[in-house]
Amino acid sequence: MTAPGYLEYEAPGYNLTEMLRYSGFPAEKAIGIAKGHIQDETAIAMTEKVRSLAEKELRFRVEYLMVPLSFDADGFPVLPFPQHSESLKSNLSGCHTVLLFAATVGAGIDRLIRRYERTDANTALYLQGCGAERAESLCDTFEKDVASAAQSCGMWTRPRFSPGYGNLPLSVQKDFLILLNAEKRLGITLGASYLMSPSKSVTAIIGIGKDE
Repeated sequence: MTAPGYLEYEAPGYNLTEMLRYSGFPAEKAIGIAKGHIQDETAIAMTEKVRSLAEKELRFRVEYLMVPLSFDADGFPVLPFPQHSESLKSNLSGCHTVLLFAATVGAGIDRLIRRYERTDANTALYLQGCGAERAESLCDTFEKDVASAAQSCGMWTRPRFSPGYGNLPLSVQKDFLILLNAEKRLGITLGASYLMSPSKSVTAIIGIGKDE
């Protein structure tokens, strides 16, 4: 197993639909506003406001680790942490390597949200949506880079798979973050219920294999 790698990114492009959806808008309305089919000047103004507020607070960082993959007698992937997930088994079928990663946009957005929760709950809600969208866009950017690198070597990637999805428990994040040295490099810690701090952080697994 190699040592973890570390990347810093410039701010990725915004996904207005996802920012609105994470701010509490139904998906259909969020899409309509983002495409201009629904006029909502208040929502657009709020997204622009929180983007401006959050801009100086965000840092886009990723820690990752490549791990050779094998499977046990029942076909479950053997990973450097205990798990027995049918969902992950299906996702990683046919893969020979996994990439474990943690991504965060930092603690600054959490401090900003807490400040506005005391004075302006509506702005705080949009800041929550902005932070969530920023973290997901960072993951999307990293995932595309991994897919491009894999394809240049004749390999293919599976969609990223996060703890807490399907039947992969959140508890695996404890081992995940230790493997990645994420507390030291990214400042990510876990609470008692395995929720990460900073809150706008993501852990995930990307499978790599020879078959598309």
